[in-house]
Amino acid sequence: MAAPVYPAWVIRWVSGQWRQKKRPPVLRSTRPLVLANKVANRREQAGEAMCITEMSVMMACWKQNDFNDTACAEEIRMFHDCVAKAEKERKNQNEDILSSRENLTSSKVNTLLRRFPQITRYV
Repeated sequence: MAAPVYPAWVIRWVSGQWRQKKRPPVLRSTRPLVLANKVANRREQAGEAMCITEMSVMMACWKQNDFNDTACAEEIRMFHDCVAKAEKERKNQNEDILSSRENLTSSKVNTLLRRFPQITRYV
């Protein structure tokens, strides 16, 4: 059985020769090539829950003592100390936006872009 005979354009198309004769595409931008002043909001990873053990110890104490605060004063104090410490760490973390070495979240990037907007026109 004889092999089929194809037209010359099919042979060039299959071998890739047609690509060499084409010109590179012309790039036409539909929007101006400047950065935006905000980025898309991405879902941030949920942070680690703080003070879970202290809260569970406090609730267990309440259950044992019929929800009497005076009997569980030590556990309540430990829980409040843990919450205050976690709040202090969270505030310190928010202040160190520029000095972080890790990837910035979208909310932090938007905060920085509001503080330092892109120049869209010359003065």
